[in-house]
Amino acid sequence: MSIAVVVKKDSEIVIGADTLQCFDSQMTGIDNLNESKLRHIGPAILAFAGWGLYANILDDYLLRKKSVKLSTKQNIFQFFKELWPVLHKEYSFVNDQSGNNDTPFGKLDSSFLIATKKRIFYASSNLCVTEFLNYYAIGAGRDYAIGAMHVLYDQDKSAEEIARLAIEAAISNNVYCGGNTEIIKL
Repeated sequence: MSIAVVVKKDSEIVIGADTLQCFDSQMTGIDNLNESKLRHIGPAILAFAGWGLYANILDDYLLRKKSVKLSTKQNIFQFFKELWPVLHKEYSFVNDQSGNNDTPFGKLDSSFLIATKKRIFYASSNLCVTEFLNYYAIGAGRDYAIGAMHVLYDQDKSAEEIARLAIEAAISNNVYCGGNTEIIKL
């Protein structure tokens, strides 16, 4: 449960997230934790929303990867395609999950934003990779953040200002978003 946003405007790309962590139905004290949901992976930045355990899994998995490219839809899909069997083989506590019986696809129960110097991508929980031109958001506060970005995008504001205000909108309106705001410019 989080908010993570990415904004591309005037050849500038920023990605940001809140730092609140929830453990089941318990939330950590805002003044007692500053957990980053952003990961540097080569020249790209990845943000995630969903189960906090993915931070541990990603950190562990990436320690063993020599080179990871997250610059195109295809190589982002390839990264997650390679991660999927490792999740089940090396992290036996990860279940095959599916939203319902009508889908043939497994589900991660987390989603991801990827920002490069020129492009922004979304990897959904079923690993579908989509490129966005201007902005996107994931997490519990997604709807509030996307609404804020939609309103702010054509105003005289930088990508960083839009991202910060979108995260603040999510934090103000969704109990599962909070803590500090972390933003990285690419």
